[in-house]
Amino acid sequence: MKILPESLKKDSWSLGIAVGLILPLVLFGILTLINYIAESSLGHAILIKGSTVQLISIFINLFTLRYYLLTLQFDKTGRAILLVTFVFAISFFIFHMD
Repeated sequence: MKILPESLKKDSWSLGIAVGLILPLVLFGILTLINYIAESSLGHAILIKGSTVQLISIFINLFTLRYYLLTLQFDKTGRAILLVTFVFAISFFIFHMD
C-alpha cells in the first residue's frame, strides 16, 4: 500500500519547506472554517480559540517530521520541516506574548 505519491518521496530542502508550510496552513483553514460554521449555526459560540487553532496547526508538522526522518530516513526534508515548524512556533510566541 502506497502512503505517499512518488513526488513526495524526495530528500530535498524545497520539498520539506513546502510540506512544512502547506500542511499547517491547510489544517488552519479547515479548523477556522469549522469554527465559522459552528459560530454561524450556533450564533455566538466559538468552538476553539484562535491561538489554540494556531498551535494545533503547528503541531501537525511533528507527525510529518517523524514520518520523513524515521520512516523514510530523508534527512534534508525532515530538517526543512523542522525549520519551518520552529519559524511557526517562534512567530506564535512573538505575536502572543502579553
